[in-house]
Amino acid sequence: MSNTTKNPTMGAKALLKMVVFYQMVRAGRPSGCRFVPSCSQYAVEALTEHGAWRGGGMSIRRIARCNPWGGHGVDPVPDRRVSCTQ
Repeated sequence: MSNTTKNPTMGAKALLKMVVFYQMVRAGRPSGCRFVPSCSQYAVEALTEHGAWRGGGMSIRRIARCNPWGGHGVDPVPDRRVSCTQ
């Protein structure tokens, strides 16, 4: 994630509240996630960095890959694309 502070959109804030609630419910239990960062932390970072639509889609794809036949290892949230306008 980049070093700049992000200001999530209203839609992203609503989704972030749901993810944080999930994290509070799961607190203290071992993580079954095969990736680093965990899927819920990935969702928080993706929603903050990319907003509700793109970040939400990235989170859903990540959760879909987190299964016994999926991948594993380090999978950071990609940085926001910078458009070139001239």
